[in-house]
Amino acid sequence: MVDEQRLPPARRIRDWPSAERPREKLLLQGAARLSDAELLAVLFGTGARGRDALTFSRDLLTQFGSLRELLSAAPGRRHAVPGLGPARCSLLQASLELARRHYGAILQAGAPLESPAATERFLVAQLRDRPYEVFCCLHLDTRHRLIAFEELFRGTIDGASVHPREVVRQALAHNSAAVILAHNHPSGIAEPSQADELITHRLRDALGLVEVRVLDHLIVGGPHCLSFAERGLL
Repeated sequence: MVDEQRLPPARRIRDWPSAERPREKLLLQGAARLSDAELLAVLFGTGARGRDALTFSRDLLTQFGSLRELLSAAPGRRHAVPGLGPARCSLLQASLELARRHYGAILQAGAPLESPAATERFLVAQLRDRPYEVFCCLHLDTRHRLIAFEELFRGTIDGASVHPREVVRQALAHNSAAVILAHNHPSGIAEPSQADELITHRLRDALGLVEVRVLDHLIVGGPHCLSFAERGLL
């Protein structure tokens, strides 16, 4: 085994041709043109002992299996990786939170929900990496403008208990004219169970009694989002 202390210094990315440097490539072509490893290299800035930032990033993705697995890994697992210390783990966590806040800004209070795709992206960003089930509600006014996004119930990896009385109480407290329900499946499978369909119908009926319309119920499973309305399940 090669002694890590004797490894040659990493080749500096700044010595590469400009077209091959991740940061310059981002500036010239846009972030969407970069690979996952190149984006990580830009984020980290430097590599680890004996490896430049890009090689280090590629090795990380190989070790964890994918970018999502890296970002959603438990802190202890990431901290155990040589070269991925507290500072770089903090960068990863901050990047995730910035993404969540970015999508949250798209759905600011008072903004009309003109794009179902934007709503789905927001919910995926909020819920896809939760290790437990979360039930949420988007409260809307008569013009389908967002009043509030609210996390109502948390559960285990298998499910969350949802109480219709509490959902109705919160809808009345926000003076909601309509709501969009949402929850995640930690399994990553965005398919409704019989229990999901049952609670959706109970909530629809309970909210209907106070003249609050359920526009949709969205299930987030990994990067996917299933719509009850599109499936004809409402």
